[in-house]
Amino acid sequence: MASAQEKTTVSAPSRNASAASETEWTAGGTVAEVSDLSSTRSASSAAPSALTAVIDSIDRPAAPNQQPAVKGLPILLRAQTHHPLDPLTAAEISVAVATVRAAGSTPEVRDSMRFVEVVLVEPDKSVVALADAYFFPPFQPSLLPRTKGGPVIPSKLPPRKAKLIVYNKKSNETSIWIVELSQVHAVTRGGHHRGKVISSKVVPDIQPPMDAVEYAECEAVVKDFPPFRYFSEADAPNRRLGKPLIFCRTESDCPMENGYARPVEGIHIVVDMQNMVVIEFEDRKVVPLPPADPLRNYTAGETRGGVDRSDVKPLLIVQPEGPSFRVNGHFVEWQKWNFRIGFTPREGLVIYSVAYIDGSRGRRPVAHRLSFIEMVVPYGDPNEPHYRKNAFDAGEDGLGKNAHSLKKGCDCLGYIKYFDAHFTNFTGGVETIENCVCLHEEDHGILWKHQDWRTGLAEVRRSRRLTVSFICTVANYEYGFYWHFYQDGKIEAEVKLTGILSLGALLPGEVRKYGTTIAPGLYAPVHQHFFVARMDMAVDCKSGESHNQVVEVNARVEPPGENNVHNNAFYAEERLLRTELEAMRDCNPLTARHWIIRNTRTVNRTGQLTGYKLVPGSNCLPLAGSEAKFLRRAAFLKHNLWVTPYSREEIFPGGEFPNQNPRVGEGLATWVQQNRSLEETQIVLWYIFGLIHVPRLEDWPVMPVEHIGFMLQPHGFFNCSPAVDVPPSMSDSDIKENGTVAKSCHNDGVMSKL
Repeated sequence: MASAQEKTTVSAPSRNASAASETEWTAGGTVAEVSDLSSTRSASSAAPSALTAVIDSIDRPAAPNQQPAVKGLPILLRAQTHHPLDPLTAAEISVAVATVRAAGSTPEVRDSMRFVEVVLVEPDKSVVALADAYFFPPFQPSLLPRTKGGPVIPSKLPPRKAKLIVYNKKSNETSIWIVELSQVHAVTRGGHHRGKVISSKVVPDIQPPMDAVEYAECEAVVKDFPPFRYFSEADAPNRRLGKPLIFCRTESDCPMENGYARPVEGIHIVVDMQNMVVIEFEDRKVVPLPPADPLRNYTAGETRGGVDRSDVKPLLIVQPEGPSFRVNGHFVEWQKWNFRIGFTPREGLVIYSVAYIDGSRGRRPVAHRLSFIEMVVPYGDPNEPHYRKNAFDAGEDGLGKNAHSLKKGCDCLGYIKYFDAHFTNFTGGVETIENCVCLHEEDHGILWKHQDWRTGLAEVRRSRRLTVSFICTVANYEYGFYWHFYQDGKIEAEVKLTGILSLGALLPGEVRKYGTTIAPGLYAPVHQHFFVARMDMAVDCKSGESHNQVVEVNARVEPPGENNVHNNAFYAEERLLRTELEAMRDCNPLTARHWIIRNTRTVNRTGQLTGYKLVPGSNCLPLAGSEAKFLRRAAFLKHNLWVTPYSREEIFPGGEFPNQNPRVGEGLATWVQQNRSLEETQIVLWYIFGLIHVPRLEDWPVMPVEHIGFMLQPHGFFNCSPAVDVPPSMSDSDIKENGTVAKSCHNDGVMSKL
């Protein structure tokens, strides 16, 4: 991702903490120099400008020809151009690819390399703390390691590293490489840049995610190829296979023709994706091609009757003084929230270092890392080919690399800050998605209100939220992923689902119970969408602290008796989840079940432990038998909540390579069998949320947005409502039929009750 850094001056409060050095990879390997980055399609045009910060609590000699500051010492950060959590730049990706290519033993090996993914190796949390303490905002010198003589002043941060997943098309082998990057500047700065191979290993018996280049190559054989799934031993990963779904377009169709409106059923094809040849073909049954549905298209002027609505007036979002947020590189500050924005080809948007500035208590961490780590879409029709549809859209394809370039006024409204995303293509070139991540403010109705019925005096506040989002297309569906930050301290995770249904064809007169007939000869099977949110929590935990635990809360009815003589009593019952196996939990709306992440060492003014609670939205579990083949790879879907202690290696709930994976329960379901303690540790929440989609005719030809998500709400984290200090709003104008009247939106003094 790319974003210009700005000059900032910050004064940080003092706190006590320590930072350890990063665990290093074993050194050694190949060094490559890169002087030509012409393969980069788009890259940052300039290096970030220098930052200047004043840190009052650090003593340091003045640099030559520099006068010491009167209050604190200016620290010029020209040597550190990238925060350790910043996504890899286009230049860094090019250096990493060139380094691995140079390490190839022969020209033949180098030519057969295909680059599935190049992503930042996220550093140890202690390195992040060091960067935040001294080199980058939020500038917290109290996080520096200390000796008796005071804080230890670092000269630089450890080098950034890239992880590369490389597929050898000739040998059908997949390998993982770690490359150390030197200071890499943007293309326009010129010069030679160096990378060093730290480690490399071949991973046996796996297939990496599919790539768009492979889709295009496969279309030379068949059309519209989705990722392949593991279903039986014939699908084992010793071969790279594809089983395409086939749809029909005619030469007369326009470029925006709905490409999913005419499915071709009954043809079974298997493609060897390594050699790009069809290895199996079978015409299993004759199913007529559905007729062209007159309601199939969705572009302007081609919808129902060919006439669009004419009574929609413009709705403008205006912020005459600009936004309330500030952006410094990838560091975002909005009112009392601050965090960092990241991006990966697999997950898409990643939110790091989430914290709330709470008056005299200073910067209070909430989470270290938030992301939508995986999603699975299993279908409920037992017939061919629908029973094979159970895509891992992140692990088999990639949410980030399928992201859109967003458009102002359509995908986002208001004053918008965009971030670009860089990633490698299959051949090792660098591609850029411009305007990939959108940051903007939204009005969100009423934040709070009260009117005293005796006096008629009213107080009301408008709610505003900061939204960070991206949207991707995976085959026929679109998914919008959103993180909303609110003025009352809560965080909302939301997914918006839209796009086109995955359809099948019907025999004349055929009706299937496992879906909905959409049009003559056209059928939409039932299916589910599951999303996995991985939340590395840090509630009131500074760097190096492990003081979190998880409590489950259920509403209970007091049994009739001495404590419930009126039969109206109920209470909230809490239960500490002590181990991983205890923490395999499901939602229960009948008891308003939720979970609280608490800090065991920090209390609020009433002496209760501070915390944040996970509040489920609507949810479901897989509607499949326990022996369903897709659950072999997606065992993590069997529960709505899993909790693990933090482990740097435990990232992907279905394992790092779910494509054609025959291994049962790999990933999260296996990790928790260690049954590790969850008492006073660094907590990682894995929340699985899903919906059941029984298609409607109203979902055709393009589906109106469906919403699903959950909340993280403060629970005893603050001493009172953090939203009471939000100032009253003044509406610029109140438009009425008879003119424009400026007025305040509070305290009108009208008596509401005698």
